[in-house]
Amino acid sequence: MKAELNETLDRRITIRARRETVFAYFTDSARFARWWGEGSRIDAREGCEVFIRNPNGVTVTGKILEVEPPERIVFTYLSAGVESLVTIRLEETAGGTELHLRHAFSSAKIRDHFVQGWRYQLALFSKLVGEDSKDAVARNVDAFFRAWGEPDGGTRRKLLETCATREISFRDAYSATDGLDDLLANLDAIQVHMPGVTLSRSGDVRLSHGTALADWTAMRGGEPMGAGTNVFDLSPDGRIARAAGFWGK
Repeated sequence: MKAELNETLDRRITIRARRETVFAYFTDSARFARWWGEGSRIDAREGCEVFIRNPNGVTVTGKILEVEPPERIVFTYLSAGVESLVTIRLEETAGGTELHLRHAFSSAKIRDHFVQGWRYQLALFSKLVGEDSKDAVARNVDAFFRAWGEPDGGTRRKLLETCATREISFRDAYSATDGLDDLLANLDAIQVHMPGVTLSRSGDVRLSHGTALADWTAMRGGEPMGAGTNVFDLSPDGRIARAAGFWGK
């Protein structure tokens, strides 16, 4: 690179996914293209190509300079004849993966042109990475709802241990529990006071940035008792860490 790249754009975003999952988007061209646009590709080896084809037709070329899986990748970024340098660093955190972006430019004017673009692209990236776990999240949501109507205590525990973290918190109009054992005790009481009531998901799970929405229906003896929506905050591995229930009007 010829010009001095002294002007930097720095952004951070926490993505609710494992670091290996996030880094896969820099090593797999199919994932890379889902992020940037059809026809984009990346070969995550030093000296190899980066090619971005944005949906508006604007293209970017570059070359991989450094790769340290699953922690760091550095590549040049050539757009409209202007070359700059992108460094991505991934750090594991309790909430998932913190992505650190540094984009270095030769002038502040060029740098400022990219601020909103990266704000948008990293938001798009975070949402896209979260959707990788959509099938697993749907299974976890279904297991969570099934546990509410499961009459056998051992089966209820197995369902929740599979779909939720040990620290799961739950809130709705009638429940406020913290931790898996507290939630299980609450479900034991429901079997005493509301036997035969089951919950099941209605429609698809909606997923965005590690938060899921799922509608549900409550039934007893084949007759509907009510309906509502749950909001689920997910752990980095897609299990349920927090849930809040809203009964329909």
